[in-house]
Amino acid sequence: MSPKRSSPKPVGRAAAPVGRPSALLDTRIIYCGDCLDQLQKLPDGCVDLIYIDPPFNSNRNYEVFWGETREKRAFADRHASTQAYIEYMRPRCVELSRVLKKTGSFYYHCDWHADGYVRVMLDQILGENNFRSGIVWRRTNAKGLAFKGFPNNHDTVFYYTGPDGFTWNRQFTEYDPEYVAKFYRFIEEGTGRRYRLSDLTNPNPNRPNLTYEWKGHKRVWRWTKERMQEAHDKGIIHYSSTGLAAQKRYLDEMQGQPIDTVWDDIPPVQAQADERLGYPTQKPLALLDRIIKACSNPNDIILDAFCGCGTALVAAENLGRQWIGIDISPTACRVMAKRLRDVCKVREDEALWRTGKGFIVRDLPRSIEQLRAIPPFEFENWAVIALGGIPNKAQVGDMGIDGRIFPVAAAPKKRGAATGELDFMDHWYPIQVKQKDKAGRPDIDAFETAMERAERTKGFFVAFDYSADALTEIDRFFRKSGKVIVALTVREILEEEIARKLA
Repeated sequence: MSPKRSSPKPVGRAAAPVGRPSALLDTRIIYCGDCLDQLQKLPDGCVDLIYIDPPFNSNRNYEVFWGETREKRAFADRHASTQAYIEYMRPRCVELSRVLKKTGSFYYHCDWHADGYVRVMLDQILGENNFRSGIVWRRTNAKGLAFKGFPNNHDTVFYYTGPDGFTWNRQFTEYDPEYVAKFYRFIEEGTGRRYRLSDLTNPNPNRPNLTYEWKGHKRVWRWTKERMQEAHDKGIIHYSSTGLAAQKRYLDEMQGQPIDTVWDDIPPVQAQADERLGYPTQKPLALLDRIIKACSNPNDIILDAFCGCGTALVAAENLGRQWIGIDISPTACRVMAKRLRDVCKVREDEALWRTGKGFIVRDLPRSIEQLRAIPPFEFENWAVIALGGIPNKAQVGDMGIDGRIFPVAAAPKKRGAATGELDFMDHWYPIQVKQKDKAGRPDIDAFETAMERAERTKGFFVAFDYSADALTEIDRFFRKSGKVIVALTVREILEEEIARKLA
């Protein structure tokens, strides 16, 4: 483990929730921001279990469809080099090591692109003697058969612990039917219970106290004569045709097959899976369930510093653990918050959070400077949601429309899966977003065309500011067509001055 240093005290922390599990930090929070910055605010040795699934240095581009609104965007998972990737991850892993309890566990999920380098880095930070195992998770079936070589179809999950008394709850899977048929081939008359036989003779011949005759057979037995009689009376001894005793081991008393380091029983999130959100590297809930069950107990604190779509948080919530999530993407933070609300039925509510029941999201971009710095698709998402709209389903071929606002009057009386995603309604207003210091007349011209094509009478445009030509064109368009373009600035949205313009 890395040397500990004094950690900064949290600044301006809200009043502590009632009955929180730790006096050191608040839980049930999603932080939006770089985990390096957020982790530095946490005290030393405060977390029981850490799982991270950071970018893999896979040099791939993804097209992502988010949740019910199925927003399509590019998700870049790339670094200039493996060295750049490790240099990015090292200080973050140092901070993660610092906040991990000495009795805690640490999981780092990666793939073949950089797993060897990751292992060396983690040995240096967490201590090579604290390495427990490298878990192989089969994440897909054979692909890439067009090139020479074996397809890379598994991920690696490195498992480390602290040096002191870490939590370990052994996990089991059900026996394979072929194994059951082969080894539990006896069926008890009367009860129908399956069992196998276990030898009762002792491999150590020098045990005088265990040497006696039983049912005509003198042997060195594993049990004393008194225990053998007790087992006989309970009916848990099987006698062969020659009368030799063997122990019955019932299938229904076995916990199952102990789970080892090869996990091929958990499939990836399939295209039609109920839990699928469209996140390109989304991990199945069963994977996180297994990790959390094995290395934590109820009310322990779970930390995921690269949350993505929040699978670790959902698993932790379902299993009665406390949790902290961090992700640099505002979109990801909103998606995981929605997932907690929809799947776990937990309310995002400050008042409830203070009682230890709800959850909150902190540090979403609030300043103009922060909003200038985030990627364009994140900015578009922020603007559309801030207006109370729904992001467009696809950025490709969106015809100049980034989102839609449905007036309250257009909302269906009934809600649920049967009502769809509101896109069956024709009463909506388009939203166009430009991450520009000043939107110009060409931007307005393009939006006018989109409004004409969609036959909309009103639309909303968002930018940091507008040129004089742009504002003149908006006025000209209204006088000519009677159609309204509401020009909103980021400052107006941040200062909540938009109510009168949304009317």
